[in-house]
Parts: sequence; structure tokens; C-alpha cells
Amino acid sequence: MAFDGVTLHAIVKELKKEIEGGRIEKIYQPEKEDLIFTIRSKGKNYKLLLSANANYPRIHLTKEDRENPLEPPMFCMLLRKHLQNGRIAEIRQVEFDRIVEIDIETKDELQNQAIKTLVVEIMGRHSNVILIDKASQTILDSIKRVYPDMSKVREVLPGKKYTYPPLQQKLSLKDLTYESFKEALLRQKTKKIEKALVEILQGFSTTLSSEVSFQCSISDSFVETLGEEKIEQIYQKVRDIYEKVYNLEVKPCVVFLEDKVADFSCIELTQYKKRLLFDTVNEAADKFFFEKIKSANFQMKSSDLKKIVQNILEKLYVKLNKLQEELAEADKAEIYKLYGELLTVNLHSIKKGLEKFGTINYYTGEEIEIPLDKRLSPSQNAQMYYKKYNKLKNAFNTIKKQISETLEEINYLEGQLINIENSTTLEELEEIKNELIEEGYIHKHQKKKVASHSLSQPLHIVSSEGFDIYVGKNNRQNDYLTLKLANPNDIWLHTKDIPGAHVLIKTNNREVPENTLIEAAKLAAKYSKAKYSSNVPVDYTLKKYVKKPPGSKPGFVIYTNHKTIYVNPE
Repeated sequence: MAFDGVTLHAIVKELKKEIEGGRIEKIYQPEKEDLIFTIRSKGKNYKLLLSANANYPRIHLTKEDRENPLEPPMFCMLLRKHLQNGRIAEIRQVEFDRIVEIDIETKDELQNQAIKTLVVEIMGRHSNVILIDKASQTILDSIKRVYPDMSKVREVLPGKKYTYPPLQQKLSLKDLTYESFKEALLRQKTKKIEKALVEILQGFSTTLSSEVSFQCSISDSFVETLGEEKIEQIYQKVRDIYEKVYNLEVKPCVVFLEDKVADFSCIELTQYKKRLLFDTVNEAADKFFFEKIKSANFQMKSSDLKKIVQNILEKLYVKLNKLQEELAEADKAEIYKLYGELLTVNLHSIKKGLEKFGTINYYTGEEIEIPLDKRLSPSQNAQMYYKKYNKLKNAFNTIKKQISETLEEINYLEGQLINIENSTTLEELEEIKNELIEEGYIHKHQKKKVASHSLSQPLHIVSSEGFDIYVGKNNRQNDYLTLKLANPNDIWLHTKDIPGAHVLIKTNNREVPENTLIEAAKLAAKYSKAKYSSNVPVDYTLKKYVKKPPGSKPGFVIYTNHKTIYVNPE
């Protein structure tokens, strides 16, 4: 992630332009390590986000609305006391390091003019937001307190003097000369150019270094292989980046890999094919972190939900195995009845204390050996087998019913695993979770209501021949498209005996060409448990032949008059 010193330099320049001189109207702390300042500047309202989050530390303007806790945390209350209604006097970056200082003019308890400095340190898990008194350089407090047992290098505690974190000795971009650059670079001769630039240049990240090497056509090259001409070309690229950032002549961009945000920078990252340009670096940062955090939250919630379903399934698999063992035992009922009959007709021939008794099975004429409990009399042994017979006979139908119900639950939950994998938004995951709550698989106290406006819609695709195709990504969507969206003569598709999505072709009473039918079938296969298989069977029929049994689980239907087509998922 490229929140490096160079990109931060551009962000600070934009902040100076937009909010320097502005007044702080409100201060919130929506998350443990996030702060939002509402600032009135030049007739506009701005929201400044400061974050010491270990994974996503940052400072930039934001348009995101965040929910705030009912009771503000202690650090938020302290900031309100010292900074609310204060004027932002100056915003500056410490050289090209990832440290930003914001001087705020306020009044103390005696209404005397005072200046407080808010220091934002963007340093991974060591990130922090620290409030200090500028005159005395004394720490008033911080969003993360650092005690002696946590760091032997630097304490961050109220009453302590503020000191900068240890800064790395690197070349400053501001004063960079070709000679100093060349000398420092050649000392890294055994390293690749991307690594070497990070090692020697202040504010440079791997992202910027990779972009420089890409533009110079030397990606993955080692320093020792570079000639004078290439070294000078690299130097000029570095100087060019500095000049553009210094003069704020930047092309901020967010880049994507496989439709997911991958990185952002204050310069255009031409090494990526898919990139989105922004007017300001602050806008690019806001977009990048919003998408990155949303994606991380989605992955976490998806993983948590999947784990819940998998745990329930594991228990059901064990239950099914036990029931099948009991069914196999119950299937022995007839042999116990035979044992009882044969013992009864041979009571006079059996002596007490025997462990087994051999006789002729009068149904087959074959010899048969019957195990006996030597503690019981011959009559009691016969009665024992009759009791086992009656018990197993009664249990057989009960166990078969339980197996059917367990298999139904397994199919339902395996379908929910597919739904989770098919989901692409938090709303879709929330709908699956709410359904699991309603079906009794998750405790009700975990339930969070979803507003009606946030209900998700099925995936909509237009076939190559202009037909609308809809794919349900969870059971709510499946029920919606099958029971509400579909007309009787629309074509409905589903993988044959395989958990998966409902797929609908809207026919508008037209004949559906074979190619559209194949495209819809491929979608049904892709959004099913068989998505990594080949030659997947997909049933299709008119919607009027699809019915939902009363009281059945969400997403469950039965259908008739169907045909089957075999396709590869796509």
C-alpha cells in the first residue's frame, strides 16, 4: 500500500490549500483509532479523517459518513476540550517522512491565546495521533499510549516531552543531486532497482520505485547491471516526480487488479492496465481506503458466516452418519424376529447357560446359529429378540424420517455456502445471515435489521441475443426472481441435484434461441457447487412448472416438465 512520504506530501499540499485557516467545528471518534474533524473553511465544510489504524493509517479529506458512538471516547473528549472552535494555523510534513503536524490556534482556560499541535504519525502498527502543547512540546495525550514496557525507544504518555520517532537516514528529494543519487544507488549494487530506491530515497515506496523502473524499462533489474545512461534516466524520473508533486501537477489514481482495488498514488501508475484518475490526491485516497476497507470487511464477514455454516454442517454430517448406522442396525429387525420364532419352537431343546444355539431355519432349510445370553433362560432369550424386533421395527420409520430431514438441512446449508461464495456485497451477506437467524441456525441476539432500501437485487445480465437473464445470489433473491419477477412462460434453470442459484430468462413470450439458453445454463453452473467442474447438468423448464411447497425453506422449490442440458461453467 503506497501511502508513502511522496503521496503524503501531495496530500498535505492539498490540505494547506483547502483547510489551512479553517475553523474546527466538530470532532468525532467513530472507531477506536479513527478521528473525523468537521472544518469550516473558505465558505465550505470539510471532513478530515485521521487514522492510526495499524492496517490503514492515513490522513485525508473524506466524504464518507460514519456512525458515532453514543458516548465519545476519552481522547475525543480531550480533543474537543482543547481544539473545538480552534483555527488551523498551519499544516506541515516533517521533511518527506510520514509525519504530519497540524498547528491549531485556541484559547486556554484563562482565555489566553495558545497553540496546540496535532501530530499524525503514519507508521504501520506504530501509527499514532498525538496532541501536544506547542510551546512546551509536552504531550497532552494520544490515541495510543506507549508505555515503557511497550517500547524502550520512545514513550508516548501525557506529561512526557514529545520526540520524533527514529527517522531513517535517506536522501532528501528536495536537495537531491545526481552525484549523491548515483553514489547512494551504486552502494546498493546487489539489490534490484525497486528495492534500492526505497532504501536510499526519503518518502519513496515500493509502488513508486516499481513505477520508476517500469517507465525506465528496467523492471526487476539489479543495480549492478545499470549503465551511466540508465542511472541518469532513473534520476531524471525521480526528479520529475518530485517537481510534479512539489508544484501539485499530479495525476492521482487508484489502480485495480481483477476488479479489486490494489493501490493508489499521487502519480499515474502506468504499470497497471486498469486505473482510475482523480482530480485530487485526497479524493483518490478516500476512494482507495473506502473500497479497501469495505473489501476487507466483506471478506471478514463472509469468512465468519461461512465458518458458522461449516460448523453446523460438520455436526449434521456426524448426525447423518450416526443415523445411517442406526438405520443399518434397524434393518436387522427381521433377523431378530426369526431368532425369536426359532427359539420359541425349540425351547424344549435349549439348556440355560448356552452362549449359542444351532438349528434349522425352517424358511430356507439352512443351518443357522443364534447367539444367546447365558444369564437368561431360553424363554427370556426369545423374548429379548422379540423386544429388539419390535423396537427396531418402530425405529426404522422414525430414523428414515430423521435421515430425510437431516439431508434436507445439509442440502439447505450447502446451498447457503454457495450463496455466501456468490455474494458480492455486504447487503447480500446480511440477508443470508438474517435468513439463518430466522431459520434458527444463529442466535437471535446476533441479528441486525437490514433497512428495506438496502435489500439486494439479483444479478442482471443481457444475453448475446438481447434476452434479460437474472441470477439469484442468495435465497431471498432466488425466491424473488422465481416467485415474483418471473412470468409463467419465462424459462427457469437450476443445476440438477446440485446446490446453486436460480436462473431466469425473461422471454416476453418470445422463443428463446439455443445460444441464450446455453449462456443461462453456464451461469447456473457457475453460480453452483459445481462451478469448478465440467459437463455440469442443468435442468430447465417453464416457470409455470416451478412450485414452492408450503412451509419449505427459503430458496427451495420443486419442478416438473423439465429437460437437462450439459454445460461447462462460464
